[in-house]
Amino acid sequence: MSQSEGDVLTLPAPENKEEETVGSDKVLDGLGQEESPDSTPAEQPDSGDEWDTDLEADEQDRRDRLVSPTELYLVACRLTAVIPCSYVLRQLASTTLDLNQQGTLDLNHHGLGPLGAKALAITLLSDVQISNLELKDNYLLAEGTGYLMEMFKENFTIQSLNLSNNHLQSAGSKHICKMLLDNVSIKSINLSGNGFIDADAKRLSDALANNYRLKDLDLSHNQFCDTGGEHLGQMLANNEGLEMLDLSWNHLRMSGAVTLCAGLKVNVTLKQLDLSWNGFGSAGAQALGEALRHNNTLVHLDLSNNRVSDEGTALLCNGLAANDSLRVLRLAHNPLTQMGALTLLNSVRYNPKSALEEINISTVLVNEAFVELLEAVCQNRSGLEVQYQGVTGSITRTKKPSIALNIIQDFLAERKEGLVELFQSLDKEGTMSVDNKEFRKAVQQANIPLDQHQLEWLIQDFDKDCTGRINYRCVRQDKLQVCQAG
Repeated sequence: MSQSEGDVLTLPAPENKEEETVGSDKVLDGLGQEESPDSTPAEQPDSGDEWDTDLEADEQDRRDRLVSPTELYLVACRLTAVIPCSYVLRQLASTTLDLNQQGTLDLNHHGLGPLGAKALAITLLSDVQISNLELKDNYLLAEGTGYLMEMFKENFTIQSLNLSNNHLQSAGSKHICKMLLDNVSIKSINLSGNGFIDADAKRLSDALANNYRLKDLDLSHNQFCDTGGEHLGQMLANNEGLEMLDLSWNHLRMSGAVTLCAGLKVNVTLKQLDLSWNGFGSAGAQALGEALRHNNTLVHLDLSNNRVSDEGTALLCNGLAANDSLRVLRLAHNPLTQMGALTLLNSVRYNPKSALEEINISTVLVNEAFVELLEAVCQNRSGLEVQYQGVTGSITRTKKPSIALNIIQDFLAERKEGLVELFQSLDKEGTMSVDNKEFRKAVQQANIPLDQHQLEWLIQDFDKDCTGRINYRCVRQDKLQVCQAG
């Protein structure tokens, strides 16, 4: 049965709060150690030499009376009539093996339910070792969330909390926003996929207006629309703590997108913003361009799948022409054409202060004019990486893979090396793959005689799926020789 907001955890408070870590065993029956009956009826004169010994004995006695999280969880399960979960017990035990290191309690996808959340909340009331609590997909509902939020009145060590996909709805958002008003420890919270609506955006905006501790907020896969965009824009305008915000997979379109960007325009702390899979369109792109003209803190922007056409790209580029902070721009899965791609590249070319290092238009087929312009731009901006789907036109007929492969193979052969060895030297973690940017940088630093046109073609040929990485398992000497012969 659900409990009211004001009566979430009903365990009585410890009579003696002298030791916070000992408080839980005084709350729960049978966990405390009996005090030793051996005591001197009268105080004896003391020379002072025994003080250290007495203090050590007191400390040892305190340690003996400490309650382990597993013991506390078992008793909490009895109190809440919940069957203990063996996985939870193992996780609790593993996080307490090293008393000097805070760790992660990963309970994702274990169906705890509201009462399971209550037992866990009791267990974590006085925990000092867990800094990251993962509770994704546990059907906590608003009731279970209320128990956990009440726990945060006593627990100040958890800094990262994942509550995604728990069917929290608006009732759950009330508990969370109430906690965010007062909590001083939470720095990251994931609320993805909880059915939040525009009214919940208003609560979040109010709760975070003066919250400077929260740095990372995930609100993806919810149901924020036009009014929600207005409230979230107000949150961005007022909040001075958030650095990462994920709003992907919502319904931010038209006026909602415009008002959100108005808040971004005056924001001074946000560094990473994910707006992918909404519906900004040209109106949203124009508002975002205006925001980028004034915002000088945002470094990563994902605008993938937002119905941004060539017209919208041109409006966005009005802001990019004056921006000096953005480093990563993702525009894949938008109705861009070669014209929009050229507009993007020219905005970088004519902005001497542009900080862009990565542009992702990996679903756009470009033409030879784009590749040539990219080569010219990269002469002054060697760190720029542009991911595109492929090249249409005469380049595909006149530029064969063997040309670029022959050049790089001959260069390496003179130094008694091979292409696979080059990849291995860049693959520090042994993943059999290399980031495109690292490969490009290595080729340029080695002064391999490939022009930008040939280098981009080669990367495109190696990374056919446009993943941003080259999987060199397939790059074998025999394959290269076949390509060379062809």
